[in-house]
Amino acid sequence: MRSSPFTFRPTRWLPGGHLQTLYSPLFRATPRLQRHRERITLEDGDFIDLDWYGPRGEATRCAILLHGLTGSSSSLYILGQQQALAQQGWQSVAVNWRGCSGEPNHRARGYHSGASEDLADIVTQLAARYPNKPLVAVGYSLGGNVLLKYLGETGSQSMLRAAVAVSVPFRLDHCAERIRHGFSRVYQARFLRGLRHYVESKQRAFRTQGREQELERLTSLETLDGMETFWDFDGRVTAPLHGFASAEEYYRRCSSAFFVSAIQVPTLIVHAQDDPFIYPHSVPEADMIPECVTLELWASGGHVGFIEGAPWRPRYYLEHRLPDWLGTQVPVCAILQSRQTIAS
Repeated sequence: MRSSPFTFRPTRWLPGGHLQTLYSPLFRATPRLQRHRERITLEDGDFIDLDWYGPRGEATRCAILLHGLTGSSSSLYILGQQQALAQQGWQSVAVNWRGCSGEPNHRARGYHSGASEDLADIVTQLAARYPNKPLVAVGYSLGGNVLLKYLGETGSQSMLRAAVAVSVPFRLDHCAERIRHGFSRVYQARFLRGLRHYVESKQRAFRTQGREQELERLTSLETLDGMETFWDFDGRVTAPLHGFASAEEYYRRCSSAFFVSAIQVPTLIVHAQDDPFIYPHSVPEADMIPECVTLELWASGGHVGFIEGAPWRPRYYLEHRLPDWLGTQVPVCAILQSRQTIAS
């Protein structure tokens, strides 16, 4: 772990990665935010819904938030982070990956752990619309993998000023294997139910909407019955829908571990060694991590957990650490100085 001014102290009443992982989705109260939804059109004609929150302004700092597998902009870690960022003067926009906003998307293809072309499309559109607005991004789990892949692909050409990735499945093949064992199989079963519902809801929508060509692409897939592992789903659904020959090729071409070394934007990675989805040896070695990337590797924290404090007053480390770190990368004073220079 590289040096950090912050120290994560996992609470004693949630020992181990599983309890850290499960507490928030099971017991956390939902933050109530008044957000503005916007629908944007992607290059292929499909749509993605964005949920905006926080102070507005031509040069207000803006964080793009990316959720994980079977999540949405309404995931508690997204809502909590939007609330925390707003308290520090940040605007934020939470992305709903294709088909995750409560309405099936218009294409048979969906989202997946390597869909960096969708992120690139979003960033390009926002940068063109708001040329004076500093953009950063925060990705969780699947969203973190997409973000690191995008940063590695774009290098110095990225339009993001900084980025944070949390609980990243650096090696998708390792993750698909890890989640097959022990109590982690409970998570696997939940994810697979959500993914099956995702596909079936699109099939029903396409029949109703008369999208025969897209429906045919879905109905031509292998059966959804009997899927027990990520390997099954990614081999039968993810790979054929997104141009990969197999699950193995999808994992090889989309694992962010193979893109980290090419990142040239200041990036913070926060990860826990007891993450129940990810093997400790999946984390990139020090010689793969460039100087602009800071890895905070904690012994505990679970998967997008990182909970501190007392049972009657839990504290969410990520909602303190991430706004603080992003503020050091894009300080308000630098923005004001830049605006003054342009005005003069």
